[in-house]
Amino acid sequence: MTFIKERQKTRKISVGNIFVGGEEPVAIQSMTNTYTQDITATVDQIAALTRAGCEIVRVAVPDMDAALAIKEIKKQIEIPLIADIHFDYKLAIASAHAGADGLRINPGNIGATHKIKAVADCAKSHGIPIRVGVNAGSLEKEILATMGPTPGAMVESALRNIAILEDLGFYDIKISLKASDVERTVEAYRLISKRTDVPLHVGVTEAGGLYAGITKSAIGIGMLLAEGIGDTIRVSLTRDPVEEIRVGWEILRSLKIRKRGPEIISCPTCGRCKINLFDIARTVEDALLNCTTDIKVAIMGCVVNGPGEAREADIGIAGGDGMGILFKKGEVVKKVNQDRLVEVLLQEVRQYESEQSHNKNIN
Repeated sequence: MTFIKERQKTRKISVGNIFVGGEEPVAIQSMTNTYTQDITATVDQIAALTRAGCEIVRVAVPDMDAALAIKEIKKQIEIPLIADIHFDYKLAIASAHAGADGLRINPGNIGATHKIKAVADCAKSHGIPIRVGVNAGSLEKEILATMGPTPGAMVESALRNIAILEDLGFYDIKISLKASDVERTVEAYRLISKRTDVPLHVGVTEAGGLYAGITKSAIGIGMLLAEGIGDTIRVSLTRDPVEEIRVGWEILRSLKIRKRGPEIISCPTCGRCKINLFDIARTVEDALLNCTTDIKVAIMGCVVNGPGEAREADIGIAGGDGMGILFKKGEVVKKVNQDRLVEVLLQEVRQYESEQSHNKNIN
């Protein structure tokens, strides 16, 4: 019995130059928290997200100024952009005309059938997909009245909205079913995965701040991915969205689904630790945030046990009293003054990056 089940097959759609669904890699995405009409701030944040490994970005479109800003934003970014619209179908159409690579709507709150059809026809003419976003907190009144905010109600809403679009001849759809708690979210995705082949956007919405958000997201998204459910993920945190990307990649790495950049391992410290390991670990993490090389880096607090405990690391450091050591694959390479540990470690990582890049180019 394997830990990760085979991924469930879904239809494949394209979001700009990224494919979602089918046998494509699970894509990582996030959402900006800038005012979209502030083009400079939005572009800057998308650039930071891109460097961190974001593959699809979503922007809020609450008004026409935000919709029109998409045209200029698209000229300055490298990754696909999805416009997030509620209620006003004209904003969805304007966003598509402005160059959005996808639309996020809830057909149930867009209104009359002719409005939904106008959005679907526009999306089809531009060759862009629609994500149907179902949220436990904003279900249709009749569904909520009869079923309550349950996983079954979320699935019923999703299937209704999928049917609305497919009856209009639109099939480039993906779906999300999010609640603010793990239990309902996981159960809703389990249920929907048995009822449709539409690609699934997985996440726990309104997950909270750093600790609650990471915990809920890691458990909820991780459980679903381990069961083979999910084609693209978004970690929701009340933080800088770059943190969402960092957590998303760690979830994928921990499940051995995808890898990007360094895996940093470090000890929790104990009474033997003679260095400020917390600050060192944070400094190294920040310095390597945009590193894309697959490398395991160890940051250990004890020269006695550190190298042995981190024997599988490609490169590592372990601190002592005023001195530390640099080691590779568990073998000590040299002693280093404590105040140069981070500098020496980062130099070795950059050298490793260069060697890996050279080898890749030769091959």
